[in-house]
Amino acid sequence: MTTLTGGTRKVTHDDILRILGEMSDAKVAAIEATGATLSELEEVSAWIAGEDDVMGELEKPAAGIVGEVYEIVTADEVEEEKDRL
Repeated sequence: MTTLTGGTRKVTHDDILRILGEMSDAKVAAIEATGATLSELEEVSAWIAGEDDVMGELEKPAAGIVGEVYEIVTADEVEEEKDRL
């Protein structure tokens, strides 16, 4: 079933994997629970790729749902980096 939020469709399991790449089912479920839209997932993907035009000159942190999804996707990377120190 497709849910509409502000005229934009919430993402599906397949959308998440297609846009953000392979990840655990737990992460996919957490992302689905945020209610993220396709455009928000695309913004997260740009943040991960480090595209400056999305982040802006100040490179301020992602906020709102984009920030939540970014944290979910990169959580393992942060833990791995802490383990290396």
